Amino acid sequence: MKYIVGFCRLIVGVLFIVSGFIKLNDPLGFSFKLQEYFSEAVLNLTFLEPYALWLSVGIVIFEVLLGVMLLVGFRGKFTIWNLLLMIIFFTFLTFYSAYFNKVTDCGCFGDAIKLTPWQSFSKDVVLLVLILILFINRKLIKPLFRPYPNRITVAIALILCVGYGYYVLNHLPVIDFRPYKIGANIAEGMTVPKDAPEAIFDYAWKFNVNGEEKIYHTKGDYPSVAGDFIDVETTELQKGYEPPIHDFTIEQDGQDFAASLLEEPKLVMVIAYDLRKTNTNFFAEVQEMAVSANKKGYKVIGMSASGTEQTKKLSKTYNLGFNFYFTDETTLKTIIRSNPGILVLEKGTIKQKVHYNDIEKLTFN
Repeated sequence: MKYIVGFCRLIVGVLFIVSGFIKLNDPLGFSFKLQEYFSEAVLNLTFLEPYALWLSVGIVIFEVLLGVMLLVGFRGKFTIWNLLLMIIFFTFLTFYSAYFNKVTDCGCFGDAIKLTPWQSFSKDVVLLVLILILFINRKLIKPLFRPYPNRITVAIALILCVGYGYYVLNHLPVIDFRPYKIGANIAEGMTVPKDAPEAIFDYAWKFNVNGEEKIYHTKGDYPSVAGDFIDVETTELQKGYEPPIHDFTIEQDGQDFAASLLEEPKLVMVIAYDLRKTNTNFFAEVQEMAVSANKKGYKVIGMSASGTEQTKKLSKTYNLGFNFYFTDETTLKTIIRSNPGILVLEKGTIKQKVHYNDIEKLTFN
């Protein structure tokens, strides 16, 4: 049992640290996921939405610390109880999401590892079993060091977590797991390979045949049945290939200019997903940056999910010499974790990507 507990302790501790660190690398992204859970359509806890960012930071730091505390054996009773309560909560949450198909990605490992709702639930069930073993045999969990070194280890972990979280919130994630990372080509990310697997569906056709309801299954073809059609139910048996980048448009007056703009040899995108929440204090610097870019032959555009009235007001206030285009808010949030944020592209390939705090780091050749 001692060896089993040691194995469970290692697996649980490492998983909590890895999972927490991946989310700590992108706390803003995790906060978007929490807002999705808090929404009226899911848990209906809308009063928590304004606090999603601070909750995300607190949860992921606590998750990392619990993993560290378990590995070093610090405050064993406190650690095991909190691990158990946390995994029970997350197991319920992932089951709720999977069963009712409310949230398609739990965000357990951020954008690094995408899990389906049922995969997330299965992962949590395994963790729950491992933590229950630790809980039952918690007396076998011994400190790795003496009390003082253990405290120092946990304190250092806390300081590193807070410092790292502060840095990525004021700049950008150090490790970018999204399809819009530097070096990625947006147009290529939207393409579907010729040999990509296609989605497979089962069609259950219901007919009235001589007064009796009968169901006929096909892969899509309308069945040849001597009867009256009643209804059809479609079930996805196998998901088809989905390109890393989808639902990407750059619209203006109902027309999509994405294809032509992604062919520009020198393009600067100023992205502000929601002008009501954007940090307007930095748009004076954005205007100066746009002028410098124009002098070097760059085309500068704005991208936002806000309405025309808001974009025109912002442009007039800061004398912005570029036009705004409409792009879906979720897409813009995925592209860059900054509001506003700036991308520099060369024929669709992302060359530079900066937070509004790092505008001065941009270089135009």
